[in-house]
Amino acid sequence: MNGRFLALLTLVVVVAALGTGHVLLLRVGYVLSAVLLVSAALAWSSVRWVDVKRHTRSARSEVGELAEETLTVRNRGWLPKLWLEIRDESDLPGHMASRVLSSLGPGQLRSWTARTRCRHRGVFTLGPLYLSGGDPLGMFRIERELPQTAPFVVYPRTVPLRGVDLPTGYLTGGQVVRRRAQFATTNVRGVRAYQPGDEFSRIHWPTTARRGRLHSKEFELDPIADFWLLLDLERDAHVGEPLDEVESHVHLDWMDDGGFELEPTTEEYAVTATASLARHFLDAGKSVGMIAYGQRRLVLQPDRGERQLAKVLTNLAVLRAAGRAGLAQVLSTEGHEFGRHTTLVIVTPTTTLRWIDGLRELRHRGVASMVVLLDASTFGTAGSSDGVRTALAANRVPTRVLACDQDIGAALSAPST
Repeated sequence: MNGRFLALLTLVVVVAALGTGHVLLLRVGYVLSAVLLVSAALAWSSVRWVDVKRHTRSARSEVGELAEETLTVRNRGWLPKLWLEIRDESDLPGHMASRVLSSLGPGQLRSWTARTRCRHRGVFTLGPLYLSGGDPLGMFRIERELPQTAPFVVYPRTVPLRGVDLPTGYLTGGQVVRRRAQFATTNVRGVRAYQPGDEFSRIHWPTTARRGRLHSKEFELDPIADFWLLLDLERDAHVGEPLDEVESHVHLDWMDDGGFELEPTTEEYAVTATASLARHFLDAGKSVGMIAYGQRRLVLQPDRGERQLAKVLTNLAVLRAAGRAGLAQVLSTEGHEFGRHTTLVIVTPTTTLRWIDGLRELRHRGVASMVVLLDASTFGTAGSSDGVRTALAANRVPTRVLACDQDIGAALSAPST
């Protein structure tokens, strides 16, 4: 029996009672009407005076790691809630925060923690929530939307690198970059008047004592070469089929045993390699920039520190192999960004050779370069990368080759070919 049937039955009984004047039908009509009204009132109140709060441990995670949030439901009313259903409409793949609660008394609260293994990089939305309740007889069901949402970013996975040792002269010895740094370095540029927000450690006490008011130190970047990461996201260059949801879930569960398998596509391997290189160089205090032509043109100017790493990873989280510009065109268009004090690291699965001329021209201008070449033939139906490897070797360009199912950390840390 449901609410509609009961309402129809009550209407029929009342009409019959009024038409015939039969006392028994009138009494049955009164009882059915009372049951209908009380059940509807209880169903309506079941989702009122209920607070639902969600607390996310962190608004960021990375592929293979956990997303964790705690949901708390509290009954602020003076009537018990016989049952409540909390349905979560988050679009984070595999996130299961929904729950059915029973017997939530006045003033009581119930909480639970949802942990989800992040299987795909991207920017997702946690919420909205839908709160459902009903009457004890199950005749009515009322749903209430809780529209609050929160963004959740899944960064690409990064792997530790033991060292990316470029040939002598590729890492250091660049020109002194006369540019103000927003963080402390070993090179003091000068002093200036104190500004609100300056760290206490930046105060230059001798000048402060001499001039009678606070002065802060200014720093300049260390004389270390900038690094540019160029991620090739040309649509036609990438191959590989992503795992389906079941296979992906099984592979990511291996994380508990210390293992992990990426989606077997050149796109995911290239993004992971780029993210790992960025973290490695930034952790070493280098200045890192990034260029990628995916859904749009992206150029991040070189900078250092955690904020730059966050920028790189956030952009890599949403970039897809949807670019139409080939690697040769990207090098031609963005070549003006690379000066003599820069090192260019290209991550690409391409099997064409047209872009090698661009690398040769950059070398003549004093730009050092290295290539992380994904062996596209190991990811699916694609041509061989042997021609590219031979051309790079002939031009004395250090190259790291990365194949499907290969340890990315070991491949990037291996000696150049």
